[in-house]
Amino acid sequence: MITGCNGQLGNEMQLLEKENPQHTYYNTDVAELDITNQLAIEQFVADHQIDGIVNCAAYTAVDKAEDNEELCTKLNAEAPANLAHAIGKRGGWMIQISTDYVFDGTNHTPYTEDEDTCPNSVYGKTKLVGELNVQKLCERYMIIRTAWLYSTFGNNFVKTMIRLGNEKPELGVIFDQIGTPTYARDLAQVIMTAINKGIVPGIYHFSNEGVISWYDFTKAIHRIAGITTCHVRPLHTSEYPTPAARPHYSVLDKTKIKQTYGIEVPYWEESLRECIAKL
Repeated sequence: MITGCNGQLGNEMQLLEKENPQHTYYNTDVAELDITNQLAIEQFVADHQIDGIVNCAAYTAVDKAEDNEELCTKLNAEAPANLAHAIGKRGGWMIQISTDYVFDGTNHTPYTEDEDTCPNSVYGKTKLVGELNVQKLCERYMIIRTAWLYSTFGNNFVKTMIRLGNEKPELGVIFDQIGTPTYARDLAQVIMTAINKGIVPGIYHFSNEGVISWYDFTKAIHRIAGITTCHVRPLHTSEYPTPAARPHYSVLDKTKIKQTYGIEVPYWEESLRECIAKL
């Protein structure tokens, strides 16, 4: 069962399902299944004899979360607990997608899976509670923390920067927040690899390779998309205040997932080119 199938990652998963016909998939979003309803989940899991769940559903509006803590908690903390409880009872497995926001971003070296978490936003705190709930309620769990997700589907930074680049003569973009973009298709591919090879329980980190600021990322997006009429200015975080605190450094160390599943992770610019070509 895939939850959040209408989102960026859920849509990419659906494309890969066609290439992996050895499994039967149930793609669900809010219309098909309310993941805040424990009984509805248990019924669905039993009726369809679900062996595993990939939870792509989340409340991801980071700034709005500061004022919507109740809804954010329901979707990011309680819903994963509901899913883990239902599949755990059946002895099934669960893949929970999490975030770099479980860290405060004060590191200067890439975050490994066993470093202390320290979220400083409602979004990060609720995602961390979701992680802990899944670990507690489902023995065969995989938590995959990712960052800066984009794809050809939904709203994301890449599509916004292309749109603004075509509309505006000038843009200011933050240069002092460092991380790594993640093409949702690459993440979906890794999830499919884990399903096919077998779930090795634990926490994992996944993003594309390389390190970049939002400013440099925007410059690359415009260069690849052929946008030449928009001047991009670097901004300090202090010049662009937001309700939620952002991690200044959120580079994730991917050694564990690469070694466990024998995968090679694409460089961020290669994946960005692939996505923009599809757009």
